[in-house]
Amino acid sequence: MGEKKLANGKVIALFAIGQLGWAILSGIISNWLVYYYMPSDTMLSHGMTVFITQGIVFGGLTVIGIITGCGRLLDGFIDPFIASVSDRHKGPRGRRIPFMRLSALPFALMTVLVFVLPSTSSAAANNVILFICLMLFYITLSLYCTPFNALIPELGRTQELRVNLSTFISVTYFLGTAVAYLVTAIAGMLEPSLGPLASFRVTVAVLAVVALVCMLVPAFGIDETLYADTKPSSVPMWQSVSKTFKNRDFLTFEGSDVLYWVSITMFQTGLPYYVTELMGFDDSWTFVFFAAMTVISLLFYAPVNILAKRIGKKKLVAFAFFFFCAAFGVTAVCGNYGIPPIAWGVAVAILAAVPMAILGILPQAVLADIAESDAVTTGENRVGMFYAARTFAMTLGQTLAMILFTSISTAAGGGLGYRLTAVAAVAFCLVAGLVFTRYRENKVLAIIASDPVTAAAVREDE
Repeated sequence: MGEKKLANGKVIALFAIGQLGWAILSGIISNWLVYYYMPSDTMLSHGMTVFITQGIVFGGLTVIGIITGCGRLLDGFIDPFIASVSDRHKGPRGRRIPFMRLSALPFALMTVLVFVLPSTSSAAANNVILFICLMLFYITLSLYCTPFNALIPELGRTQELRVNLSTFISVTYFLGTAVAYLVTAIAGMLEPSLGPLASFRVTVAVLAVVALVCMLVPAFGIDETLYADTKPSSVPMWQSVSKTFKNRDFLTFEGSDVLYWVSITMFQTGLPYYVTELMGFDDSWTFVFFAAMTVISLLFYAPVNILAKRIGKKKLVAFAFFFFCAAFGVTAVCGNYGIPPIAWGVAVAILAAVPMAILGILPQAVLADIAESDAVTTGENRVGMFYAARTFAMTLGQTLAMILFTSISTAAGGGLGYRLTAVAAVAFCLVAGLVFTRYRENKVLAIIASDPVTAAAVREDE
């Protein structure tokens, strides 16, 4: 590993473009799946069709909540398998790139089919078709994203590179998510000629093609063997999983991460409803407010990058969790007290921007630190498994969020249900911050600093 080149700006840029691509596809599903298959009264009045079974079916759960929950759980459980296969892969092109090349097209295709295939006249048949399509979507997502994420610490082999790489992919992640929020805005322009359903599907297909091109950029533009440790791991999957979850600092990170993904997914899933049902705007304004959050957030990227190198990552991440609670809290009461809707939208965008910047950059870098310190301690490079386990946390959190959001909003009904989802997001984010304060950053960094290979890489970088 000491003989490998350090990633330069071009390599980082190519890698970040891949993040842009899969963020678009993931964002389309995260932001619009529930909105599309559980249409509000406003959407129905504009000609949207009901495809699947609506309302509570049993135990306070909805069909869309059950389907999305199953998809997220499948993703979480298949990630360790893909990570293990990737960690142990032997090939001339490395351990990660071959998976990214093979999975990019199926990943983009399944994103489109999720919105296209469930279109029979039978709600029961559509339930089954949607279930199958979403399972295949998450399998292909995992095949691309698990190896992709495993490259983060392998390309960012110094603290400075790690923070810079995390900053770049955070920018493209939020840009990709913002592009995904454009779906209804673009569809609205096509609707007069195509109708509400066809315009939505065509928009998703066009964005999927853009995403596919972006995902192929790092897959064919980066020579993994020049920059990353491509030596295959010999640790069997379940043994690797067991060792990963025995790492105390990783467990702390994982616990806070699950809670964070519950809160942020509830907020992102609810944003179209907060904008339309609570603030009274057209759904195209969802993109406007998320774009405003993203643009304002980008202004804080440079300060976050600098502060992380000076005061450490832990303090900033904990602060971000607590600050996000304020943004979610304002969302819970937006549209009240005679305050103009635009003022509520601006307030939420500004309050969410700062924690978005911090949590968009630093958690990936924190996990890279933990994975590297574990490699130094154990002598085993199982970085893919660490990122697969983080994906499991993300998918578990998103699963709980989807189930909670659809159940709470449906059970309480109307505006009250949407407000309660924002209150729940506050609670989960608050606990996430408290859990993360137990992370032992100084110990992790001390272990990394004790490694002679890491020290040599730092000197080379300087």
